Amino acid sequence: MNILDNIIVDKEREVAFKKSLVPPVQLEQAMLFARPAFSLSNALRHSSSGIIAEHKRRSPSKAVINHDTKVWEVVKGYEEAGVCGISVLTDTPYFGGSLEDLLVARASVQTPLLRKEFIVDEYQLLEAKAYGADVILLIAAVLTRQRIRELSLFAQDLGLEVLLEVHNLEELEKSLMPSLDMLGVNNRNLKTFEVSLDTSKELAAHIPDEFVKVSESGISDTAAIKDLREYGYRGFLVGENFMKTTDPGAAASGFIKDLNS
Repeated sequence: MNILDNIIVDKEREVAFKKSLVPPVQLEQAMLFARPAFSLSNALRHSSSGIIAEHKRRSPSKAVINHDTKVWEVVKGYEEAGVCGISVLTDTPYFGGSLEDLLVARASVQTPLLRKEFIVDEYQLLEAKAYGADVILLIAAVLTRQRIRELSLFAQDLGLEVLLEVHNLEELEKSLMPSLDMLGVNNRNLKTFEVSLDTSKELAAHIPDEFVKVSESGISDTAAIKDLREYGYRGFLVGENFMKTTDPGAAASGFIKDLNS
C-alpha cells in the first residue's frame, strides 16, 4: 500500500468513529450551518492573482513545515495580502490539522475557506458546513465516478462549492460532471510525491472552460503562475512556499505584489 492508500484506510476508520460520537443532526444544528457560503470560483474568475494560500503544519512528504504559527495570525495575514481563498488542512494524523483550525479560520476572516481533507463520506461534508467551510475538496484518485457524483451533489445541496482534484487524464475523464465548480490539477504525484508543473500543462486542454482551472502543488515563484495562466489556469494553490517562512502572511503579500507588478 502507498501513503494515499494508508491515509484512506485510516480516514474511513476515523469517520466511522466520529459518527458514533456526534450524530449528523448535531452537526446540522451548529450555528454556522445556515451561513451562506462565499464563492471561491467567482473570486478566482475576477482576481488578478488567483492565489489560494494554505495553512499546513506538516505533510507526509516534508514532515514538519511550520509548528510555530497561530491559525488566526496566518489566515488574517493571508486575507490582508489579498488572497482569493484559504485552504485549511483538517487531517490530524498526517498533516497536523483539525476541524478546530477551520473554525478559528472562519472566525478570523471573510475569505472563502476550503476544507482540505480526504473526503470519503457525506458526514465530512456536514462537518465542513458546520465548521464554516465554503468549499470542499474531492480527490478523484480515491473515489469512483459514482461517489464523486453523490458527494458533489450532496455538497451542492448544502451550498458548498466543489474543487475536484485530479492527477492524470484518466482521473479527469472519469470525473467531469456539472456538479463540480473547479477542476484542480495536482502537480504532485500522490504515490511518489514527485512534483512537475507539466502535469497541469498537459491536462489543461482537456478541462472544459465552464470549470475554473486550478493548479496545485509545486508553485514556488511568480514565473510559474504567469506560465500556467497561458494554459487557462485562474487559481493557484500555494502552501509550503508561504508556510515554511516565519510570517506566511508577509510572504504571501510579497508574492502577490511581485506577481501583479
